[in-house]
Amino acid sequence: MKILICLSNVPDTTTKIKLAGDNSAVEKAGVQWIINPWDELALTRALELKEASGGAITSVTVVTVGGADVEPTMRKGLAIGADDAIRIDAEPKDAYYVAAQIAEVAKDFDIVMTGIESSDYNSSAVGGMLSEFLNVPSVSSVSKMEIEGGDINVTREIDGGSEIVNVATPFVAIVQKGITKEPRIPAMRGIMMARKKPLNVVAAAEVEALTEFVSYELPAAKAACKMVDAENVSELVSLLKNEAKVL
Repeated sequence: MKILICLSNVPDTTTKIKLAGDNSAVEKAGVQWIINPWDELALTRALELKEASGGAITSVTVVTVGGADVEPTMRKGLAIGADDAIRIDAEPKDAYYVAAQIAEVAKDFDIVMTGIESSDYNSSAVGGMLSEFLNVPSVSSVSKMEIEGGDINVTREIDGGSEIVNVATPFVAIVQKGITKEPRIPAMRGIMMARKKPLNVVAAAEVEALTEFVSYELPAAKAACKMVDAENVSELVSLLKNEAKVL
């Protein structure tokens, strides 16, 4: 059994985002790039399953759509424990385009795991689209996955509780927090080994993106804090009603 983990290369959440001069792109210089947190949890759980499988799971592969600048993020995935990596040499234009590109290399895998969303665009679209391209089932909001013998049971969150689904391979698992306790941190040995692990670059498929980003806009600056005397209740009510508009 082979598992494929879809990794998204995203800015660290503490990074201050800047826009290019005409606001048509994000300025990448100076940005700290990381593995999308939900994808990192998926990778960690896949490695746990492999270690407990007694050889039934033969490999865990990571895949990313992007240019050479994403390779440090992929090497981190290898350092965490992935066996090999695939970089699809293309600019990730939109969710449809990314899913279509990954589908071209995912056909030979038994389980494909994606994070429920990416921490930059938060579209929650790639996993579902990928299952449609592959024509295989998908299970969303997966918070637990267990493999016992030939049975694969996944727990997914639903309104008011959770449900356990028994699923046959191949399928796409769209995972969320809870799939594992904490993401793995690369050890020094893993970092050294990652340098020698295969990172295969494949050409992009001929796919047209369905959308394009016309421009970006930063959030408006927060207004200055107004201090109200504790005894002046009428002013506080007026500000809440007329300015904050929460009353």
